[in-house]
Formats: sequence, C-alpha cells, structure tokens
Amino acid sequence: MAFENVKIVIPSRYGSSRLPGKPLMPLCQKPMFWHVVNQAVTAGFSIQDIVVATDDERIMEAAQRYVIPAVLTDVNHASGTDRLFEVCQKLGWRDDTLVINVQGDEPMIPPALITTLANFATQSPQFDICTVMSPIASVADLHNPNVVKVAEGEQQRAVYFSRSPIPFDRESNDSLNRAYRHIGIYAYRVECLRQFCSFPESSLEKIEKLEQLRALSNGMSVGVVRYDDAPPHGIDTLEDYDNVKRIMENS
Repeated sequence: MAFENVKIVIPSRYGSSRLPGKPLMPLCQKPMFWHVVNQAVTAGFSIQDIVVATDDERIMEAAQRYVIPAVLTDVNHASGTDRLFEVCQKLGWRDDTLVINVQGDEPMIPPALITTLANFATQSPQFDICTVMSPIASVADLHNPNVVKVAEGEQQRAVYFSRSPIPFDRESNDSLNRAYRHIGIYAYRVECLRQFCSFPESSLEKIEKLEQLRALSNGMSVGVVRYDDAPPHGIDTLEDYDNVKRIMENS
C-alpha cells in the first residue's frame, strides 16, 4: 500500500537520561532504530519517505551504514515534536504534508498500527492531530500512572489525556468501560506541527507531564482511532530492553 504525501519521522535521541545511547543498542544484531524503520517499511512506506531524526553523529553514521535517510537535529530540543518540526523545515516539506511521528524506542510497534493511523489521518482532515488508543484490559493498568489514558468524546475526538483513570465511573470505580490507553504515535500536517511548536508549555502539560495536553489547552483538535492489539511498551529502561531483546530473539 502506498501513501501519497505522507512521511514517517523517527526521533532517535542518543542523550536519553535513563538509557544513554538507546537507539544504537543491538537487537538481533541490528541497532534498535533499524527495527523501527523496518516496521515502517513493512507498514507500506518507501524508505525514501522515512527519516531518522537524531541528535548525534554516531546515530547518523549508523543510519548511513544501513542506507537509511537521517537528519542531524539540534541537541537542545525540549521534545521529539520540536525535533520533528526541524526535520520538516530542513527537508522543505510542504504545509499539507502529513507527518507521522513514530518513536525510535518502539522496535516492536505493529506495522498495522502505523497503517491504521496513516489511513485515519488521511481520511480525517477535520483534526489538527491524530493519534491512537487501545482498550485497557486490567484494573492495574487503569490505576498505573505510567499508562497514559485518553478520554474519547463524540466522533472520535480526544477530550483529555491523563495519568489518572479517566473517565471516572461513579457507579464503579474500577470499571474498564470506555477506558483506553493512549499510544504515543502521532500524525500531523506540517502547518499544524508548526502551530503546535509555536505554543509554550501549557500549565496542564506541566502538571501531568504530557505534551499532548499543550494541543488541547490551545484549542487544537485531536482525533483518536482505536487499535485493539496494544503494542508492547517502548524501551525506557535496561529492564525494558532486556525484556524486548528476549522476546525478539525467541520469536
């Protein structure tokens, strides 16, 4: 399947505070970011429409070795979204280009999830930003602040994101009815990305430590598409890395 005027950007930051050098950590004899790129290719994207956005020459060199397009971006970006927008500027992408942000620490992200978001965003121009949610299957996840929740309003519109259980069911506090985990993959047109990056950090974003609240706080619309097969968590810690490595090497 080919997508016209859709690009994939994979932010791959060397300077992770919890796991420095993370994108280069090996999985099945290939660096972590290579596997994310491979999942995007499997989703139907041409390698010419995929870009690794990094802050480090070592990742640039590894990308060149594997013939993967890459852009060296400012080391001081506060977020992956700013890094994404710098890529759009450097490569001169038009305002109507749809850009999908796939995190560089998700080597097992399902290709079908990327395709689902690409299709939804392409067909939903009424939203400034599009993202993905998955049903929460356990009460433990509902109350886990590391599992980000999204409340979906009418017509697939996200109305809030939180680390707390939302929406709160007054009749049954542990109800999983309409409880969804937010999956941190985004699609934006370049003009909306520019608008988002022009806003300062919002007060709600500061409290919850969730960047997507900046969009909602400033009146941007966020569309959300459901994907039932939740992907594994991204790699944030050495324990995450060891778990994913074990899964990939045994599959």
